[in-house]
Amino acid sequence: MNEDFDPDWGTATRGVRAGTHRTPEGEHSNAIYMTSSFVFESAEECAARFSGDAPGNIYSRFTNPTVDAFSKRLAAMEGGESCVATASGMSAILATCLATLEAGDHIVAAHTLFGSTIGLFNNYLAKLGITTSYVSPEDNAAWKAAITPATRMLFVETPSNPLTEVVDMAALAELANDNNALLVVDNCFCTPVLQRPLDFGAHVVTHSATKFLDGQGRALGGAVVGDADIVGDRVFRFLRTCGPTMSPFNAWIFYKALETLEVRMRAHCEAGQKVAEWLEAQPGVEHVYYPGLQSHPQHELATRQQPGGYGGILALRLAGGRDAAFKLINGTKMISITANLGDTRTTIVHPASTTHARISAEDRGRAGITEGVVRISVGLENVDDIIADLAAGLA
Repeated sequence: MNEDFDPDWGTATRGVRAGTHRTPEGEHSNAIYMTSSFVFESAEECAARFSGDAPGNIYSRFTNPTVDAFSKRLAAMEGGESCVATASGMSAILATCLATLEAGDHIVAAHTLFGSTIGLFNNYLAKLGITTSYVSPEDNAAWKAAITPATRMLFVETPSNPLTEVVDMAALAELANDNNALLVVDNCFCTPVLQRPLDFGAHVVTHSATKFLDGQGRALGGAVVGDADIVGDRVFRFLRTCGPTMSPFNAWIFYKALETLEVRMRAHCEAGQKVAEWLEAQPGVEHVYYPGLQSHPQHELATRQQPGGYGGILALRLAGGRDAAFKLINGTKMISITANLGDTRTTIVHPASTTHARISAEDRGRAGITEGVVRISVGLENVDDIIADLAAGLA
């Protein structure tokens, strides 16, 4: 069986069946090709592959059957023509930027981006002459006002990390098209099960496969999904030359994890909704940030853009600032204190002192990441046990 899939298949079926390449051995679970290089039948065949005149594997930095199987499966789930798998989520963002931007170009980005993404833009792309302006993610007028003749990329996470702000992707896609720019959407919170940014006009989707795509905290990886030109050609050529490559073993982990992605995401959404509603009723909790709540300012937009559900990530703001946040975190017993998310195990973290600690206090304040904010990634434990552990922490 090859990697072809039926376009009428749903997302869950694509996650189970797309990207399959069965060898003559007839294995039911995809093989792992743990090899650095590949052998050619002749010097002529070798030359033809290196020149691109003949298809086939060359070197696992950029061609490996296991990595290719994961890439094709994720592309099918996202509705994209091509996918390039990378060593991490941050290398996926780096590859996208360096493959499509040049000195003098300008990025407009949401000021709520993950701290490492802001660090990449401010500390490293800036050295190359690529500048970035930041705007409030939900303010479409601010996005338009920030556009300059040099703008070549709009970059967003939706929902944002950690306050789950939702961006109007269709409006930003139109703005990008009107200004010869790319709309790049980090979709690691939702995955293609909950939303498909390409369906709303986005040009490129990035993932930290480390998060929900794996879902069990086992391996690092990233991915870039889009069309055959931007991703299949430009991003792929960057990977081939610069080498932020996904290992075959990690690719196999992610490939297999995609088979259960829809089931897991449905469970994360159900538990996330229950935990958010419970937290909203607790004394000392000033606000709960979760798109599934009626109180969320972009609840209706999230309902339109995320037909699969509202996700498993939420944040809360405590009245007592850092002291109250640390007491809550330290008061839990079952929940894992870790900055990772998208795990079967519920995790909890204080963003201002961890994931967003390296950006300035002014930038954190602008993004609403105050000292009293705590982020929770709701896992797959019994939801009553999650709530009981949080109750102990709040007490």
